[in-house]
Amino acid sequence: MVKVFMGLPGSGKTKHLVELVNNAVENESGNVVCIEMGQKLRFDLNHNAKLVDITEYDFVNSFETLFAFVTGMYAGNYDITHIFIDSTLKISHNDDVAAIERFLEQLDAFNAKTGVKFTVSLSTDIARATDKIKKYF
Repeated sequence: MVKVFMGLPGSGKTKHLVELVNNAVENESGNVVCIEMGQKLRFDLNHNAKLVDITEYDFVNSFETLFAFVTGMYAGNYDITHIFIDSTLKISHNDDVAAIERFLEQLDAFNAKTGVKFTVSLSTDIARATDKIKKYF
């Protein structure tokens, strides 16, 4: 499962993400990871969620390196059941629709192999969503 939610900055995506992470920690049986830029969520998330400040990893600067980072995390911990990614476009330094589509397809294929669920927030106008992106809403 890959779930995407989109909206312009200030539309409540991060607040919604916090609720989803905390709900996942309470209701899922594996490790829950939240990747974000900085540590702004550290007091909002359940302490059982693994919070990853992606700014500590300078090499993560594209969709390709973000995907490699995610798969590497899983390789080191097969108990991960759900990965949340906040500020995905800022992390990847890319808001190209075709690149977003490819990234989501990669996550979907990884989910099919491993069962890891993904929830991704995209800070952009929802009107930019193509059919390939909308299938993950």
